[in-house]
Amino acid sequence: MSKPNVPAEEFGKIRAALFPIHGHELKKFLPMGIMMFFILFNYTILRDTKDALLGTAPNSSTEAFNFVKLGIVMPLAVLFVIIYAKLANAFSRYHLFNIMILSFITFFGSFAYIVYPNIQSIHPDISYIAGLQAEYPRWHYPISIYGNWTFTIFYALSELWGSAMISLLFWQFANEITRTQEAKRFYALFGLLANIALIFSGQTVKYMSDIRDSLPEGTDAWGTSLKYMMSAVVLAGFLVVFINHWMENNVLNDPKYYDQADSGKKKTKKKKPKLSVGESFKYLLTSPYIGMIAVLVLSYGMSINLIEFVWKKQIKLYYAGDPNAYSAFMGNFSTFTGIATMSLIMICKGIVRKYGWLTGSLITPASVAITGGLFFSFLLFKSISSPILAGLGVSVTYAAMMVGAAQNLLSKGTKYALFDPTKEMSYIPLDQELKTKGKAAVDVIGGRLGKAGGGFISSTLLTVLGVSEAIIIAPYLAIIVAFVIVAWIWAAINLSKKYEVALKEFEQNEK
Repeated sequence: MSKPNVPAEEFGKIRAALFPIHGHELKKFLPMGIMMFFILFNYTILRDTKDALLGTAPNSSTEAFNFVKLGIVMPLAVLFVIIYAKLANAFSRYHLFNIMILSFITFFGSFAYIVYPNIQSIHPDISYIAGLQAEYPRWHYPISIYGNWTFTIFYALSELWGSAMISLLFWQFANEITRTQEAKRFYALFGLLANIALIFSGQTVKYMSDIRDSLPEGTDAWGTSLKYMMSAVVLAGFLVVFINHWMENNVLNDPKYYDQADSGKKKTKKKKPKLSVGESFKYLLTSPYIGMIAVLVLSYGMSINLIEFVWKKQIKLYYAGDPNAYSAFMGNFSTFTGIATMSLIMICKGIVRKYGWLTGSLITPASVAITGGLFFSFLLFKSISSPILAGLGVSVTYAAMMVGAAQNLLSKGTKYALFDPTKEMSYIPLDQELKTKGKAAVDVIGGRLGKAGGGFISSTLLTVLGVSEAIIIAPYLAIIVAFVIVAWIWAAINLSKKYEVALKEFEQNEK
């Protein structure tokens, strides 16, 4: 039997740089990569659809996003973690994974085929909502959330898909079955394979959104696009369930690929008692290690949210509220994100191995700081750039939209290439309780709390200042983003010290 834990150094230089996976490891590596492909395929479609759906809804706008993240998504994330912690005590990882994904795709399929076609009888009257907004202008966006309440639920569950299915369930699965030496080689390539999904899903969204000319006159183009896109989401979801089933029966029962498949180890391994939900959260609050990971996740979510808040308003303005045009643009953006991410993964995937965990973890906050600074500078000094752009025949709104797109491409690219792999590696030396419930609290609640924090800041500024335009509060947001990035770098430096100590103890215990 070949040893599954062969160091990457045994490869030639070209193989180590491009594909440091042994032939016997493909049976384990490829299904995991394909599984992540389909989960990210759905993530991209849902992300682009939710923005177009709620951002162009009657009496709504992109400013409503942060109110939803704060008032709906965050409480829903807390509820999800409580339910997840209870289910984790009752079901195996395999069954829990399937329960979660089937629940999500059932809702998204039902929304497209049952809820949206009957939306006029489900939502309050548009003129009634407009009247409330005119009477209570400071509550303009919370009222719009009520007026489009099914869109709000779709938005919230689409947001949770990323935290629940990618950050929590997939990476928890990967961390449980992947050995430390495998993780150093597998994780960056998971991102490379998975980001091919952004290219495919981006073009899927563009194609399914840009169908107006091919439909009979009077057909609801957006409703038709929605059915096509949610059908793709449901199909991809079932494929993930199938792969999970295949791995359970063909990979995870073989000690060559999974240590716990060795019945001898199962007998000798000390089983840690499962904790209740309350005990789990108390356990988490006493772990500085988990706290540092939480700061990383919070910082990324908050900084990206505050920058995207202003950027997505530029997209809404440029496309004048057309949901199909908005969605088609986001589809193209997702495709370019996939290409940029794959390029960055190829460039950066050897950084952690050569220069260490800390160097890899610091590149993402540095990227967000530089690109975010350029984006805010462009917006805040429009008076300087406007004459130049006018001479080139380009509107300021279009230029701001494209500069923001470039910022997002680089920030998301470094996230997938370095932030996610280094964050996930930091869970490996932890005990089982922190790997499961600790990860759930950090990635689901922490991920949502970061966005909710950004939502709280922007929505509070809009409400207190009595304004309705994102551009007015942009100077305040730029300052806040700078402070968040400083906290992010501080947490990364402190976590790196704890990670090195924990990893040495873990490797000693494994011997």
